[in-house]
Amino acid sequence: MLHDVIVVGGSYAGMAAALQLLRARRKVLIIDAGLRRNRFASASHGFLGQDGTDPAQIARAARDQLTAYPTLTWLEDTATDAEQHEGRFVVTTSDRARHDGRRLVFATGVSDTLPAIDGLPERWGRSVFHCPYCHGYELDLGRIGVIATGPLVFHQALLLAEWGKVTLLLNGAFEPDAQARAQLSKRDVAVETSRIAGIEGHADVRLEDGRLVRFAGLFIATRNAPSTPLAESLDCQIEVTPFGTQISTDATRQTTVPGAFACGDAAQVPHSVSLAVGDGAMTGIHVHRSLVF
Repeated sequence: MLHDVIVVGGSYAGMAAALQLLRARRKVLIIDAGLRRNRFASASHGFLGQDGTDPAQIARAARDQLTAYPTLTWLEDTATDAEQHEGRFVVTTSDRARHDGRRLVFATGVSDTLPAIDGLPERWGRSVFHCPYCHGYELDLGRIGVIATGPLVFHQALLLAEWGKVTLLLNGAFEPDAQARAQLSKRDVAVETSRIAGIEGHADVRLEDGRLVRFAGLFIATRNAPSTPLAESLDCQIEVTPFGTQISTDATRQTTVPGAFACGDAAQVPHSVSLAVGDGAMTGIHVHRSLVF
């Protein structure tokens, strides 16, 4: 079966893109492995009309709405390869099935590379976060720890002072110069130089010198990359950003491979549910216009 569009990734950006296409009565195949990036979080914030809602509930309701459109095919599987043949795209899934589409949308999301700190992975999305606009308010102006992963965390620490009393935990990742320290001091950001031994309790940091520092929540600037190498295997250009890598797109969200598009966290920064939905919706419109014109 030839689909008008194959969307790889059935999270917020992918579904938002698909919705525009389904409403144009196009045949859409969504291939989704079921691994939302925010699957560890219990609430999504900053998304108008859904503030505080369980992100799983948002995704479930969106999928229910999409499946009401008769031109949707939803496949729960992992896309393992993508090729282009004679103007069509062929996506292979883990069961070795091959799926044909006139257009292809990468909405794969990203993977987060966390520093090797004991206790951090199991608290990711629960008491360790990346986005202050998504999780800062709920910390109720409590103590916030910012774990350094490199110089960029300096700006994160300055910003997070809007949401509470911040301590920048350098953990050997970088050393702020005198000018940076003066800026941190002006924002009343404390600097902790002792390395981190591990994270305990809710968001308590055990330092290597034995001290335990308690926080309402922790923030970290992770390194991001598209969650699969699928776009790269199709020879789409991958660009380096201060936060990692992402799929390169033009103003219409088309990649460097004509007919292949990308949206959501895999193709833009910053990252949030609301930004992914908006970007996905615009991408769906661009994809539809490419089929018409």
